[in-house]
Amino acid sequence: MLVSSLTVDPADFAARTGWESKPEGLCKGDLCVPAPEAVTEDGLLDVQIVSDKLGMSLVEEPSSGVWALGPESGGTALSTATVPEIVLPDADGNPFSLSSLHGRKVLLVAWASW
Repeated sequence: MLVSSLTVDPADFAARTGWESKPEGLCKGDLCVPAPEAVTEDGLLDVQIVSDKLGMSLVEEPSSGVWALGPESGGTALSTATVPEIVLPDADGNPFSLSSLHGRKVLLVAWASW
């Protein structure tokens, strides 16, 4: 989530992250994290406090005045180390199955132009 201010509207935050501001805290489904200090006097959410409470990384791009708030991680990058079956064409166009490397360490690199 990109923000240009460190306070955001709770409805916008909920629409973009799934986390709702409720009296019991910041909630997503059945999970609620107490965070009364995250709501400012004017009813907005303090992004820095939300970042700390939900384990979301927060980084700033100083030259543009924009912050990026990452998805919640709960302190870990992965929730599981199980990868679904992946079959992609190799350099010659033949199907290559990632599971053929079973038992070996594999580094996957992804890139997107946006």
